Parts: sequence; C-alpha cells; structure tokens
Amino acid sequence: MDKSNDLIKKLQDNMNEFSKGQKLIAWYIINHYGKAAYMTAAKLGEDVGVSESTVVRFANELGYDGYPKLQKVLQELIKSKLTAVQRLEVSSNRIGDENILKSVLSSDMEKIKITMEEIDHSSFNNTIETILNANKIYILGVRSSAPLASFLGFYFNLIFDNVRLVHTTSVSEIFEQIINATSGDVVIGISFPRYSKRTIKAMQFAKDQGASVVAITDSYESPVAQYADSSLIARSDMASFADSLVAPLSVINALIVAVGMRRKEHLFKTFERLENIWDEYQVYEKPDHVDQFRKADF
Repeated sequence: MDKSNDLIKKLQDNMNEFSKGQKLIAWYIINHYGKAAYMTAAKLGEDVGVSESTVVRFANELGYDGYPKLQKVLQELIKSKLTAVQRLEVSSNRIGDENILKSVLSSDMEKIKITMEEIDHSSFNNTIETILNANKIYILGVRSSAPLASFLGFYFNLIFDNVRLVHTTSVSEIFEQIINATSGDVVIGISFPRYSKRTIKAMQFAKDQGASVVAITDSYESPVAQYADSSLIARSDMASFADSLVAPLSVINALIVAVGMRRKEHLFKTFERLENIWDEYQVYEKPDHVDQFRKADF
C-alpha cells in the first residue's frame, strides 16, 4: 500500500481519537482530498472552520514534518486516483482562468528542477550500460506515455540496429511483440499516473522471462517500478485534464544523448549516410543560403 492510501486509512481508523476540530479536517480530507491537496493551511482551515495553526498541528500529529509534507502525500494520491473529470475540476481551482500560460510553464520548470535534484545518477549510469550491452531493446509506453516511447524509439533506431518500439493497440499484441524478450535483452517501460495496466503487465511478463527491465516513471512506489531492475524517476504533474510530462521527456533526452555519446563513431557514420539520403530525396526544406554555402570556394 502506498503512503497516500495509508493516509486515508489512518484518518478513517483514528477518527474516534481526534478532537472536534481534527475530525472536521480529517473528514474534509477524506471527502475532498483533490481540493485539499492544493489548499494552503489557512485556506483549508477557513473552509473547515478551524484555525490555520490547528491544521498545521494536525499535520504534525499525523507524523508529517509540517503541512507541506501532508500536501505532497495528497498530491501523489490525486495523480493516480482522480478521474479525468475530477482532474479538470481540481486544476480549474488550482490554476484559475488568468495567466494559465505562466502557471503551467512555471509548474513544468519546477518539475524539471526537482527531477534534476532527486534523480539517482548511479541508476542513470547503470541504465546506460544495460542498454549498450543489450542484445535487443524493447520500448513500451501507452496512452499519454506513447509519445515519449515514440521519441525514444526514433532516436534509438538511429543509434542501434536492435530496437523495437512495441505497438500497443491491444494487450495481446503487446505480449506477442515481447514474447521473445529474454536474458540479455532490455525492456524499457514508460508509465506515469494514471498508470497503464497494459504496461504493468508487460513489464511483469518481461521480468518473468528473464529480460532486464528499466522503468521510466514518477516514483519508486510506482507499480511499474516494482518490476524494474533500475528506475529513472522524473516528476510528472497534471495540467488540467492533460498530463504534464516535460520532466520525463527531459530525462529521456538526457538518456538519448548519453547513449549517443558512447556510440558516437557509429552515430557519425549513420548521420553521414542519412544526410546524403535526405538531400537526394529532399526530405527537409533547405534554405537558399545552404546551397550558397556549399558552393563556396574554400
């Protein structure tokens, strides 16, 4: 059981021991945790009918080092439990209608900053070694994580000859595509709240098959991390009904660059060939000054 579910259970089990004011706070959190997660202690106290100091003391008595720690647990709860409709309601209260651009960008910047401070560098380096030494590389991500998997797959296909981006139309198709994943292979699973059961089951299957499993997710308590040999943790958030996955994309970008630097000679030859192909088949729009530069007499 994760810490967020522990909190709700703890509030329910200890209700009879709380004071009148504490009961009001506890019932509000149980019934409106989506709103409480982004309320200040003063605002929560105002809505419940108690003082700000009562709210702060209540968080301390629950075993949290201050009210912000209690908020953090509640925020973890809503990321994985709220429906899309509830997420929309919560974010509307949280962001408001004014300056949405600034609010969302500021939140994304904060998530990258926290990720940079908290990410395990040894786990990142171990993941690089695992990928470089793998016989086959499988990449899996569904729903809102699918673009992340596609981005990683696009660049890994330029770096390696043994990459398979797992297509995820159905559960059976996922298993059919990873059925041969075994010892010496690596399966990279990407999943963020609300976690995909298809990804979880696929990673469990790959683990049982003997493949090395790498999770790119938001927490070590994430269900996909439970089956991983190594995990890259990146903070995610919700921007209204949409998932904010800027920090995960940044970590994936770092992974691509790190692996690419280790395969620099191979990558150089690949891009040299691709540039000729792109020119021949006019893949990219080419500004006039590029032709002039190439015709210049050096």
